[in-house]
Amino acid sequence: MAKLALGMLLATAIATPAAAQNYPSRPITMIVPFAAGGPTDTVARVTAETMGRILGQNIIVENVAGAGGTTGSHRAVRSDPDGHTILLNHLGLATAVTLYRKLPFDPTADLRPVGVVSDASMAIIARPGYQPESLADLIKDVKTRGQDMTFAHSGLGASSQLCGLLFMAAVDKKLTQVPFRGGGPVLQALLANQVDLGCEQATTAAPQLQSKSIKGYAVTSTHRIPALPDVPTVGEGGLPNMDISVWHGLFVPAKTPDSVIQTLTAALAKALQDPTLARRFIDISTAPTPEKATPHSLAQTLKSDIGRWRPLIQAAGQFAD
Repeated sequence: MAKLALGMLLATAIATPAAAQNYPSRPITMIVPFAAGGPTDTVARVTAETMGRILGQNIIVENVAGAGGTTGSHRAVRSDPDGHTILLNHLGLATAVTLYRKLPFDPTADLRPVGVVSDASMAIIARPGYQPESLADLIKDVKTRGQDMTFAHSGLGASSQLCGLLFMAAVDKKLTQVPFRGGGPVLQALLANQVDLGCEQATTAAPQLQSKSIKGYAVTSTHRIPALPDVPTVGEGGLPNMDISVWHGLFVPAKTPDSVIQTLTAALAKALQDPTLARRFIDISTAPTPEKATPHSLAQTLKSDIGRWRPLIQAAGQFAD
C-alpha cells in the first residue's frame, strides 16, 4: 500500500511539469473585476485578443464586478492554479488592502504577478463654467474656497477618489467630496455644472477634453500624453509630487507553476510590442508597458502602491467595510 502511494506521488510529480509544458491546453479565462465597457475592460479585451493569438488559445474575458473589484479578484484567487484562469486588475488591488479591513485574501500572498500591462494618466478636470485658466490659479481658488468647492469621484476606492485625496494632500486643503457610480456620471455632472472638479482617467475624459466640453488643468503623468498635448503635467503646473498612474497588471493564483507564469510573461511581453495593440491603447489614452512586463516589476509596483496609499486612506478615515 505504501509502495502504491509512493508510486502515485512520483507519477504526480512527473506529470505536473509535463502538464505545464503543454500549457495552455484549452481556452483561458481572463477575469476582469469590473463592469464591461469601462477602461479596464477595454484594456483587458485588447490584451486578451493579442495574447490569445500568441498562445494559440482563445482568452475569454469574464466580467465579475462587485465590491470595488474584490469579488472578481477573490474568484481568481480561488480558481485552479493551472494558468487557465488569470486576473487583470489595476491600482485598486493595492488600495483594497487598506480600504477593506476584512479583505478575504492577501494580494501579495494569494496572487502571483505576471507583469504590468499598461499605465494610464489621470486628468484634473473642471466644469466648463469654472473660471481659473491654469493649475496655479486653480490651486489659489481651492485654498481660498476649501470645502465650498465640490470634488466629484467615481466612488469609494476608485482611482478618481484616490487622485482627489492626493490632490487635497498636495494643496493642503479639504474639499467636499461627491461620489457617483462611475466616471460617466462624474463627467455628466461636470458638463451640467453640478460639481466643480474631478480627477478622472484620461482614458475616460479625453473625448470631452479634446472637444473642450470640460476644462482640463493637468495630467498626472511625468510627461504630456499624445491624446492631450495641450494639457500640462502636474509638475509643470506646480504639483511635482502628485504624479499618479493607473496601472493594469496580470495575476494568477499563488500556486501556479513557474513554467506557466514564464509562458504567460513571455506572451504578455510580446503582445505589448505588437503595433496594433499599441495603437489601440494610444486611442484610449493609455500606454503599453513592455519594459515592465515581468513578475518583478508588477510585484514592486503593487508593494509600492500599497505603501503609498495606506496613509492617505487611513487619514481620510473612509473604509469600504
